Amino acid sequence: MLDVRRLQVLRAVVTSGSVTAAATNLGYTPSAISQQIAALEKATGVALLERVGRGVQPTAAGRLLTEHAAIISRQVAEAETALADLRAGHTGRLAVRYFATAGSALVPPALAELRRAHPGIQVDLKLVDPGDPLPEVARGDADLAIVVHPRHAPRGVRLIHLLDDPYRVVLPRGHRLAGKRVINLADLANDPWVGEWPAGGPCWQIVLDACAAAGFTPNVMVESEDYTNAQGFVAAGLGVCLIPVMALSNPHPGTVVRRLRHPEPLRQIHAATRESAHDQPTLTTLITALRTAAEAKR
Repeated sequence: MLDVRRLQVLRAVVTSGSVTAAATNLGYTPSAISQQIAALEKATGVALLERVGRGVQPTAAGRLLTEHAAIISRQVAEAETALADLRAGHTGRLAVRYFATAGSALVPPALAELRRAHPGIQVDLKLVDPGDPLPEVARGDADLAIVVHPRHAPRGVRLIHLLDDPYRVVLPRGHRLAGKRVINLADLANDPWVGEWPAGGPCWQIVLDACAAAGFTPNVMVESEDYTNAQGFVAAGLGVCLIPVMALSNPHPGTVVRRLRHPEPLRQIHAATRESAHDQPTLTTLITALRTAAEAKR
């Protein structure tokens, strides 16, 4: 195997025309230069230099390796520049995973700020809803994920709290409790409910846990894939529904939205990154921008 350092010594000798001059330029002794060339000739099995007068000139093999040494030097310099740009956040790629309501409320302003600060960054943005993106973060397939109420984070994954998003009850306009400003959750025990589909997600589990704390299990009559459709079902009088505040930016005109108590369900929203990558400039910028976007929603 060719030693890159020895190739660069050969190039220095060829471009300077002598071992002595190369030694001066590189800060080595002539003996050390000669030893490096001898080792390279032994590795290649051919002579690389021939003496001409007081200097040396490359053999055909020496010229060939010198040309490749120049290419290697240029590529190493390009790699060092690219690495410096990556470390500074000027270039690179971020893989971001998110769920639907975070996509509309938090991700757009945060990405806009990231683009302003790091215009050369590429973002691989993917909706993961339903689904758990934390294993992707742990494997390194995703750099950041926005997640709801994670009970356990995989080893090596760091969670950054962004905001607490309380739930509100959405009622048909003619509902018997529509005139109240705050509603006890237990007062909804006998109502039909519009539930979340698929039912295994963390947001629906928060609702189930709150209802259990209030002493009942909701009687789900209709299942909905998203909060917009759920509001439509509520407006039609098919049931009541609990929806996080962040998903209620456009309430249905046929519904009323009221606060809850005893208990008030709450979903905690976090950004998840790998511990080893947390201090990357682009990630730091994105996390700061997500926090700013989350602060605006409080």
